[in-house]
Amino acid sequence: MNFSWWFSKKIALGKNTKNNLSSIIIRIGQVAVALGIIVSLVTISTGVGARKAIKSKLADFNGHITIKNYNSNNSLNSDSLSINQAFYPTFKQIPEIEHVQAIANKSGVIRTAENFSGVVFKGVGTDYDTVRFQNFLVKGSFPKINKDSILNDVVLSQKIADELKLDIDSSFVMYFIRDESKPVYRRFNVKGIYKSDIKNFDDIVMLGDIKQVQNLNKWDSTTVGSFELFVKDVEDIEKISAEVAKNIPYNLLSEGASDSFAQINEWITIFDKNIVIIVVIMLFVVIINMVMVLLILILERTQSIGLLKAFGATNWKVRTLFIYYAIFIMLPGLIAGNVIGLGLLLIQKYFKIIKLPAENYYISVAPVYLDIPTIVLLNAGAIIICAIVLLLPSYMISKITPAKAINFR
Repeated sequence: MNFSWWFSKKIALGKNTKNNLSSIIIRIGQVAVALGIIVSLVTISTGVGARKAIKSKLADFNGHITIKNYNSNNSLNSDSLSINQAFYPTFKQIPEIEHVQAIANKSGVIRTAENFSGVVFKGVGTDYDTVRFQNFLVKGSFPKINKDSILNDVVLSQKIADELKLDIDSSFVMYFIRDESKPVYRRFNVKGIYKSDIKNFDDIVMLGDIKQVQNLNKWDSTTVGSFELFVKDVEDIEKISAEVAKNIPYNLLSEGASDSFAQINEWITIFDKNIVIIVVIMLFVVIINMVMVLLILILERTQSIGLLKAFGATNWKVRTLFIYYAIFIMLPGLIAGNVIGLGLLLIQKYFKIIKLPAENYYISVAPVYLDIPTIVLLNAGAIIICAIVLLLPSYMISKITPAKAINFR
């Protein structure tokens, strides 16, 4: 049996330090460890959760990857593109892509008796993933698009519907401009209302039958505006987008959701930086407190150190004994921190107590992402780093001689 481990466990679990100064210092160290773990768990889980939630919203609404005409500009209207592509309806070359759908955009103006609003009509077909869109619907249902007839039902955002005082089963007229600059109008019925909490979508996007856009642009049924691709894991969008670029014709462009919304993506990366900064600060606080605890323990047990050395214990054996001792003291703080931290996170995950202003954060509830390997790594890392750092203050044990230590008062 390892003597240092056995002896440190005996003194750590013993009650001989009760009601003295060292017990108070030990409790302060344990509280610091617990607080450090709680703050780190909450920061990592909510930070990663927010990043994933925002990226998923952006990608789920507008496609994880978009394939469009290489010469497409920043216009809200789609350029024409043939639907007869090798990657449609299934992208067989890249198994990570689970769905492909064709869409087409056309800008116009909704006019009511009291107000008007410029919007983009996003035309979708029978291949549209309505199940994924259900997460955004707040009222009504998605139109049942079919191949045989043009559907006049549409889905409006909550913001547009409120501004124009429209609701489910309301009808309105929308004006479009054709190439010859002659306005044409279409009457639509509100079938559903959505809310994405993303200003880029809620301010202007309306969804309906792609055949409406094809008719307005005088396209046939084989002409679309672009393709939206969905991958299995949103964290792989950038990598898969590069693979897509290699497997499509030279005149087509592959663009990931993070590229389409670069400004929002840059804002999301702040989460990663904040997570690292906060975890490092908390780890530093834990280390400082554990160093203080170790120094107090060494001073308190100077006579014991002298006796151990007198009985033949080496400096390294005594140093490891005190490092083990500090780790044993640290464990209750770790356990308490994990129980409290995970408890708070689970409460937020299932009861959604903390709300966020969607206009600032793109999400209305503070999201929680619990990753077991990350939690284990955080705890193991805290123990290992503290053990390594504590080697430095434990060096003072080497300076203690048995004769002086035994006479120490």
